[in-house]
Formats: sequence, C-alpha cells, structure tokens
Amino acid sequence: MPHDHGAHDHDHHDHHDHSGHDHGGHGHSHAPKNFGTAFALGTALNTALVLAQLAVGYVAHSTALMADAVHNAGDVFGLVLAWAAVVLARRAPSARRTYGWGRGSILAALLNAAVLLVGVGAIAVEAVRRFSDPAPVETVLVIWVALAGIAINGFTAWMFSRGSNDLNIRATFLHMAGDAGISVGVVVAAVAIHFSGYAWLDPLTSLIIVAIIAASTWGVLRDAANLAMDGVPQTIATDDVAAFLRSLPGVVEVHDLHIWGLSTTETALTAHLVHAAPPAEDFLPMCCRELSARFRIGHATLQLEDERLASTCRLRPADVV
Repeated sequence: MPHDHGAHDHDHHDHHDHSGHDHGGHGHSHAPKNFGTAFALGTALNTALVLAQLAVGYVAHSTALMADAVHNAGDVFGLVLAWAAVVLARRAPSARRTYGWGRGSILAALLNAAVLLVGVGAIAVEAVRRFSDPAPVETVLVIWVALAGIAINGFTAWMFSRGSNDLNIRATFLHMAGDAGISVGVVVAAVAIHFSGYAWLDPLTSLIIVAIIAASTWGVLRDAANLAMDGVPQTIATDDVAAFLRSLPGVVEVHDLHIWGLSTTETALTAHLVHAAPPAEDFLPMCCRELSARFRIGHATLQLEDERLASTCRLRPADVV
C-alpha cells in the first residue's frame, strides 16, 4: 500500500510500502507479565524489615543495624521504582508518546543496577576500613536480624525469579537476591565470630559477597545502558536478522536496518528492502510474522524499494543514519 515517507528524502513515494505491527506473533506484547502482587508484597515486607531494624538498632544502640536499615530503605526505593516502570509500561500510547511509556522499564533497570553497585561499593569501603579497626559484633542480635533479612529478601527474590526475560524484573531479582546473599554471609560470619572471636571474618565475608554481587549485576547494568542508548538487545544478532531479510523472496538488498528496544520486553525494527520485482500481496504481513516468531521483534516497519528508488535513497550508504 502507498506510504509517504518524506523524512527519508525519496522522490517517488508512491512505490514505498509500509507494514505496521504484527499482533498475531507470539513475540509481541504491550507490557511485561503482571508482577503487581510480587511488588506489593516485596515492598510491604521490606518496609516492615526497615522499621524493625530501626527499632531494634535504636534500642540496642547498634550503629550497624541502623546502617543496614538505611541500606534496606534503598531496596524499598528500588522495588517502588521497578514497580512504577511496570505500571507505566501498561499505559496506552498517546499523541505525545507514540510508543507509550515502555522505556521507563529500561531506565528503572539501569538505575536499579547502578544503585546496587553503589551500595555494594559502600559496603566494600566499610569492610576495608574494618580490617584495620574491627568493631565488636553483637553476634546473637546480628544473627536474628540477618535471618529475617534472608527470609524477606529471599522470598521477594523468589517472586521475581520467573521474570528473567525482562531486564527490569531481572534487575529487581538480582537486587533482592544480592541482599539475601549479604544476609547469608552475615549469618555465617557472625556464627564464626561467635565461636572463634575473630572479628576480621565479618569484613572478609562482606568483600567476598560484594565481589559476587558486582559480577552478576554488571551484566544487567551493561544491558540496560545498551538499551538506553537504542542499542540492539543482547538476545538478537543483527547479522542474523539481516541475513533473514535478504533471504526473503525477491529481496536483493537490505539497507537502513535498525533494531532497538522499546522497553525491556519489546523490540522494534525498521529497514529498507530492495526488490527485483513487485512482491506478493502477503509479503509484508509474512515478514512481520516471521520477525516476531524468529526474533521476538514485535514492532516491524519495512519500506519496499525497487532499484531505481534505492539509487536515490540517501540512507542507502551503511555509514548514514
């Protein structure tokens, strides 16, 4: 069907075809799975943990517990941020935001991973300081509070464990699982200190846990930053997509190919396909279905050109965006 694409600086727009999105493919969805219950429970439980730690820390005059309460308050912030991104992603597109609010999930994943890395960095600095000046540890009190942290953060992480294909949910899972891991290390260190009296076991355990969390979180930060810069999602190989498009009946060239993430769950594509002869009537719908099924690309926009039109396309050179 005719498509006016004046922004691409072509002279003969009556030959240009455009296909909208294929809503029948299984790779297309307008929002991530509903984790509303998980977010609500996780936020409530972690808020309760923060309040309990503040109360116990105040009564026991424990600076460590008060500091951990502040850290867990950051967890609550991360949960609310990720939750807000999921809610926003379900809002319908508007005249101002034609793709909707899905990119908020990318920003939430980016910020969540960054906050977690900053948090473990602060823990590492404190652990190094404690090597030279180890503080006495109230082991019994620490163990009970850490066990509560394991239960709450572990349960919260478990609720998000089935969302690994959504970067926003995966960042939330790693955040909660990381905190549960920190609590496990605290329990192990506290028990060891209780029986050995070696206070340096506490900062040593902290550094080991920090290294593990940093290694697992770095991948999420990298992927989120890539999506924020309109990069190709890590699960998609551009060369494979280009090869598929070139293999389509009648296609002799593919240029101006772009693939980017609309959100942490949706992917878009635009491309110009040069045809040797007029394509079949169902060519464009078939392309969209295949892109959805093969690559989970749910928003595909394809422009068809013959060789004469392609020769006038200013976007044909590979170095032109």
